[in-house]
Amino acid sequence: MLNVIAKRLGVAAATVLGASVFSFFLLRKLPGDPARLIGGELADAATIDKLRASMGLNQSLPAQFWHYLAGFAQGHLGFSYSNGQPVTDLVRTRLPATMELGIAGVVSAVLLATVSAAVAVYTRKRGADIALRSASSLAMGSPPFWLALVAILLLSVKFGVFPGPEGRLSPEIPPPPGVTGLYTVDALMAGQFGTFLDAAWHLVLPALIIAVGPFAFLSRLFRSQLRNTLREPFITVARSRGITRGSVFLRHAVPNSMLSLVAATSMLLAELLTGSVLVEKVFGWPGIGSLTVDSILQKDFSVVQGVILLSAVLYVCVSLLADIVYMAVDPRIRAGVK
Repeated sequence: MLNVIAKRLGVAAATVLGASVFSFFLLRKLPGDPARLIGGELADAATIDKLRASMGLNQSLPAQFWHYLAGFAQGHLGFSYSNGQPVTDLVRTRLPATMELGIAGVVSAVLLATVSAAVAVYTRKRGADIALRSASSLAMGSPPFWLALVAILLLSVKFGVFPGPEGRLSPEIPPPPGVTGLYTVDALMAGQFGTFLDAAWHLVLPALIIAVGPFAFLSRLFRSQLRNTLREPFITVARSRGITRGSVFLRHAVPNSMLSLVAATSMLLAELLTGSVLVEKVFGWPGIGSLTVDSILQKDFSVVQGVILLSAVLYVCVSLLADIVYMAVDPRIRAGVK
């Protein structure tokens, strides 16, 4: 098992390095001059040249990349060209909002997919099965940013059920004391229940929107896995011992169908933590997604590069953790890797 983990660590390091190389050279080829962005349209050529020299942009691309890697090894991702702040500070400030939204989205998707698939398979009713498949097909074909716009128009503007696109809290409510950066958790830790309810209410609609796609995938996966498990010999043996159908389903079929769900969920968590770009922008959510969109519009490629690198690191870390959990809970996989 240790050998497998060591190999996965090597693959993870190679993946992060590949993502950093690709993003660095690709972003340098995009049109736009960061020095002109800072200096403004009225700056003369001498001022622009001085700015380019101070930012290291007058060096060759390999030299710039070497300095970038050296800074990354020391935990430094450069400075934002648009506001002059360190990229690591910008990412550290925005990451908790994205984590809170991503975790809420994954939890919502897993709960909805597990319950709906279990009900459809257990009841054996054709109507429930057709409704689940129709809902998952509709969810797969609906772009999240389009759903977000429709949800805001209907549920916020027309009926006023949920807050509008005003971010993580209502304007009149101050943020809770920063401990974890997750407003719902920090509000509970500070005993601010009014702030907790407001933060949770602002979280519901965007979390459900980004959960739609993962729900469609997970519900189909879990439904198929449950049906295959119910055909296994040990299920027949359990039934022959007189165990009730409900007990066999909950104690044997559901737990043995969860392994594939664990691996799939870990991948979805990594994607949601960095992939909810447009949804964050639509809801005014001050996370990594909004930071990425603003940085692209301002041609601030040092920030975009830092976000891409963060995405790669999160993806390989979650993937590695999922592999370890998968091997820990399934003795068949442990036996296969020895």
